[in-house]
Amino acid sequence: MKVAVLGAGLMGKQAAGDLIASAEVEKVYLADVNIAQVSLFKEYIGSDKLEAVYLDVNDDEELAAVISKADVVINALFYTFNEKVAKATLACGVHSIDLGGHIGGATNAVLALHEKAQEKGVTLIPDLGVAPGMINILTGYGAGKLDKVNEIKIFVGGIPVEPEPPLEYNHVFSLEGVFDHYTDPSHVIRKGELLEVASLSEIEHVEFEGFGELEAFHTSGGTSTLTDTFSGIETLEYKTLRYKGHAEKFKLLVDLGFTDRGKTVTVNGQTIKLRDVLREVLTPITELGDKQDAVLLRVLVSGTKGEEDLTYEYNMITIKDAETGVTAMARATAYTISVIAQMIGNGTIDKRGAYPPELIVPGDEYINEMTKRGVQIKETVHRSAFQS
Repeated sequence: MKVAVLGAGLMGKQAAGDLIASAEVEKVYLADVNIAQVSLFKEYIGSDKLEAVYLDVNDDEELAAVISKADVVINALFYTFNEKVAKATLACGVHSIDLGGHIGGATNAVLALHEKAQEKGVTLIPDLGVAPGMINILTGYGAGKLDKVNEIKIFVGGIPVEPEPPLEYNHVFSLEGVFDHYTDPSHVIRKGELLEVASLSEIEHVEFEGFGELEAFHTSGGTSTLTDTFSGIETLEYKTLRYKGHAEKFKLLVDLGFTDRGKTVTVNGQTIKLRDVLREVLTPITELGDKQDAVLLRVLVSGTKGEEDLTYEYNMITIKDAETGVTAMARATAYTISVIAQMIGNGTIDKRGAYPPELIVPGDEYINEMTKRGVQIKETVHRSAFQS
């Protein structure tokens, strides 16, 4: 199979590296406007499988030319390009997947192409990061083992292995994204109803081996398509994991308006956005640098099967690879999207249309493939007979 990776940022390069290591992949086209960066990566990898390609994604002809080289496209660009790339791959008759971006309706725009994708014999899957992405696949896998799903609870966090004050946090993706997730409301299902709850609220404590007791709180965007797919269940919620005290500190910044996209102040006659100030202050403080990060995940899917109440629990702890320097977040995210691209290319995924991950990715094979890459996802089953 031939795979085109659009975007040579951290996730794009890591996905390309994993694809090159696969015997099933014949060619990888890594495309970016920064061709010098791509060329350096090609030199570092030292594989004839990798071809560096210049791409200005705003040039429709260039975009179509790159897409047409491949059987499957991995879109690792900023989420604002997701709809454009999906439509372009459809026009070329090529399968495509992306890293997500539920904010601004990007995911819904891709899923709205379902009928056209079916007509063209193309598979489109958005939201293939960690949250959303990995959590969707594991939720769908657990739900598929039950006759009826009643409750879904999800906990995910990217955190430093050794926290430092004042926030005990290092960013592994855009701080702008962090601000959005902390500011916009979270969507949950309670008593069968879709509701909004404030982000950074309803703190609870959750234990993970090796990390002790962490705090979990609501943030926006994590549930993505899950609230639609499982709209009929009693309870569904997603919470972000951090070290204790983080939410309270950040809530003060939110309450003061520092994450407000439009709030400004005038200093010495100059108008300044508070959000810009916060970003510039926190960027050096929260830079990961050479420090180790970890991604922690727990998905709990509860319901009934025959005469039993069952809960399928999935746990993952992934830490930065000390040997290669690849962050935990990059491993979990890039390996996920690479694995799914290969599943489409080799026919493991053969449904055509636009689907969210929970409705199309086979969970057992996904877990096996991630295990091969050193990302261990453990399944535990909790059983209890019906109470009369």
